Amino acid sequence: QVQLVESGGGSVQAGGSLRLSCAASGDTSLRRCMGWFRQAPGKERAAVAAIYTGGTTSIYYADSVKGRFTVSRDNARNTLYLQMNSLKPEDTAMYYCASSPRSFCGSWSETEMYNYWGQGTQVTVSS
Repeated sequence: QVQLVESGGGSVQAGGSLRLSCAASGDTSLRRCMGWFRQAPGKERAAVAAIYTGGTTSIYYADSVKGRFTVSRDNARNTLYLQMNSLKPEDTAMYYCASSPRSFCGSWSETEMYNYWGQGTQVTVSS
């Protein structure tokens, strides 16, 4: 069992920044691939970013956030981060972190890759 708890969401104006955190607990060993997803009202859950740490580190981003968002991970603290800069109104959504049991992040943007999800944290960007 893995528990994931997101925090750091809030309301900001366009151009602002937020840093989301996802604290993991439970059986976090070998959880090398973790991701961030978001879901806006009336839309499907969409991948934002993912990070693989296992000897080497690989990072993946959706095209819509490249250059603005940065995903990182502190394995010692079992915490995943998402630094979001230059926020836009279209970034408004509920943001979820997710943990994958797989030993790779090859299909990182697919929700089926992940079997544990947090409860989400709301991000609202006003124009």
